[in-house]
Amino acid sequence: MKKYKFFAPLVLVLFSFTKTAVSPPQDSFCGIKNIAFDVKEEVTFNVYYAVAGIYVNAGAATFTSKLETINNRPVYHVEGEGKTNSSYDWIYKVRDKYESYIDTATMQPLKFIRDVNEGGYKKYQNITFNKSSNTAITKEGVYKVPSCVQDVVSAMYYARNLDFSKLRKDDKIPFSMFLDNEVFNMYIRYMGKEEIKTKYGKFRAIKLKPLLLKGTIFEGGENMTVWVTDDANHIPVRVESPIVVGKVKIDMMGYSNLRHPLTSLIKRK
Repeated sequence: MKKYKFFAPLVLVLFSFTKTAVSPPQDSFCGIKNIAFDVKEEVTFNVYYAVAGIYVNAGAATFTSKLETINNRPVYHVEGEGKTNSSYDWIYKVRDKYESYIDTATMQPLKFIRDVNEGGYKKYQNITFNKSSNTAITKEGVYKVPSCVQDVVSAMYYARNLDFSKLRKDDKIPFSMFLDNEVFNMYIRYMGKEEIKTKYGKFRAIKLKPLLLKGTIFEGGENMTVWVTDDANHIPVRVESPIVVGKVKIDMMGYSNLRHPLTSLIKRK
């Protein structure tokens, strides 16, 4: 995770985490069912960067899902693509693509692909999760993983299906994630509900704080804040995080084929 650059952790929900001593996830959080997203859902985001309080549109991200099969098992094939706007490519060009193949029955990933090009740094990863042996297979080797484990993309869709109504402010939602040949015991902190104004409109939202990756851009800890719709879709509509120089903000700007009506939208901008 040492080379994780600024764009990928943000657009991919923006769940980038640090290696921290956290209690292992509880079994009650495994085997969750999908009730939040449709197999043909598409959601788009704009990424804004600010120095001295002035935000500029620096890039975009799109998440799509579709139904496929792997070894005769139905899976949600989720793709997340992020890129900088062409006018900023000369400063720091990003062309990232992440894919997760998620078992429809358990919401556990069976395969994960990461293909990134960030400022000239390129990396390709292809991970297969063997659920019968609880291992993750990469080109570097075979790694033991918990029976209930997520990748960086499936973690977002897993979180969208949580029942936040059972949580109190400051509760932590734990889970395990496998990335860069390591297992991390992670959590998301529930911060309650509030209204939020975005570039798209005004929403009733659920406020969350994921544990953030410590690196050259982020300071680590719970500095990132994510707001998801307070309806059955749980779509991220705003993400904010300070970075070493300035601040980054991500807003949901478009969607199609949602599973449920977007009842959390109070007013379209």
